Amino acid sequence: MNSLSTAIVIGTVKGPGENGNQYVFITADNRYVKIGEFVYYEVQETEAGGEMRQILGKLSARSLIDHLPDRIFADTEVSPEAVAALIGFTDTNPEIYEVTVDVIGYFDDRLGFMNPRRTPNPGAKVYLADDAMLQRVLNKRQPGAIGSAFIGGLLLREVGAVPIALDVKELVSTHMTILAGTGSGKSYTAGVLIEELLLPHNRAAVLIFDPHGEYSTLSEMQGHPQFQGEDGYSPKVKVLTPDDIRIRTSSLDYADILTLLPEMSDRQQSILNKAYAIVKKHRKGDYRWDVQDLIAAVYEADTQVDDEGNEKPGSSAPALEWKLERLARSPYFHPFQHLAPKDLFEPGQATVLQMNEISQEEQQVICAAVLRQANQARMNTQKELITSEDENYLPYPVFIIVEEAHRFAPAHEPSRCKAVLRTILSEGRKFGLGMGLITQRPGKIDSDVLSQCMSQFIMRIVNPVDQESLKFGVEAAGRDLLKELPSLTKGQVIISGACVNTPVLCKVRQRLTKHGGETLDAPSEWQRHFQTHRIQDRKIQEAPVAGRERSQTIRGVSIE
Repeated sequence: MNSLSTAIVIGTVKGPGENGNQYVFITADNRYVKIGEFVYYEVQETEAGGEMRQILGKLSARSLIDHLPDRIFADTEVSPEAVAALIGFTDTNPEIYEVTVDVIGYFDDRLGFMNPRRTPNPGAKVYLADDAMLQRVLNKRQPGAIGSAFIGGLLLREVGAVPIALDVKELVSTHMTILAGTGSGKSYTAGVLIEELLLPHNRAAVLIFDPHGEYSTLSEMQGHPQFQGEDGYSPKVKVLTPDDIRIRTSSLDYADILTLLPEMSDRQQSILNKAYAIVKKHRKGDYRWDVQDLIAAVYEADTQVDDEGNEKPGSSAPALEWKLERLARSPYFHPFQHLAPKDLFEPGQATVLQMNEISQEEQQVICAAVLRQANQARMNTQKELITSEDENYLPYPVFIIVEEAHRFAPAHEPSRCKAVLRTILSEGRKFGLGMGLITQRPGKIDSDVLSQCMSQFIMRIVNPVDQESLKFGVEAAGRDLLKELPSLTKGQVIISGACVNTPVLCKVRQRLTKHGGETLDAPSEWQRHFQTHRIQDRKIQEAPVAGRERSQTIRGVSIE
């Protein structure tokens, strides 16, 4: 705790603010008083001899209320400092500021922040919160502790002065989201989080849906000295390219199959639905059916009765067969091969599903099938409905990250993943299945999906529609911090929600592995390409003359 002898006094309380959770103080300081900075005042517990409480607050607004006349600043030839000295200002900084503070409360080690509902008296001193105090009260877990994730440092303090560590338990169980505009560093921040999850003091089981192929560089964690544990632990990274992705056809439901087929008439949809039901009935207990079984069921379902009561084949089955044959030719859906949960998850392992060469419809179906099976695996394992011999046996919590989440759970469009994502986000906590969603367009992601992510990482967002959506979808960040969104620079992030004790502005730490999502330097590529061709042209021009003369005649006939 700070003592009065060492604490920095930065102002004096004027009175209450606009609402009951604010107060206003007056200061001449222009060094420490920054929006988002932490300050505190002291109150004594009501009982006699009660403990002195330090009530933390965050600066949310600042205005200039007393300064030199405007005419002085209008004349660029006149020094304001010289005029201030002439008219009797002895202070080198004659400006006076009125600062608004939002009260956070005092910190209780068991309960977190507690609001005392006692505003400071006019005339009370306002102190700057020191680094040690902030490190203790902002972080639910201290850096390096089991279940912590060191993400970076408090933005308004010197580099390394106040490290920010997240509570991994809350991060992965109550779900998280990274919201940022293009080029703000969202994938970089996700990489830092994944590194922290795979360090020896966490050893998480992580799966990453990677639509752009940005996360393959995480394989550098294997053998990296900073990821080695004293007990011999070293993280594993499994990168699955599109050639490695296989989903068993029988794990698809009717809507999955419908998504993968070309435009279907109402009758064709009806016949396919009946055929799917026939296959499920005939193959009960034997779940490895394939497209050919479904085609046979289509012909069984597409029958018509003539006037004499005789059944005859319908006209829709051949067209459906042609469309289903197209599905059978897909390299990603197979009669027997499959990515089972035991292939994707293991403590201390990050699995990257690269889907950069796969169509969006196939990406959605693959994602839906994997999420559905992982959710079912965790539920059945928790309920002891399956044994360790089952390929779906999953006896530990898992964390799944979905990059470009607005593709998989769009706000106003149908999606195969949206329903299963909603289910996992609302029920996954009970079964140890956590989700991390990353998007550059929060305005385009389903609001129900977004609102169920209890930890938020918000980076620079300029689009007004996306900014407005955050006010309703992200409740924990606070309106004062959301005002900072356009002014944030690359690598600066607002962290709020269950993983921290109170929202903070943070500078993301440097990654231990290489970032795979760097933007191409187009001018450098153009220059390199031009220079390469120029060197080749010069070599041709400088070739020996004799060689050129020989090339100009064939059997004595000139070819010029």
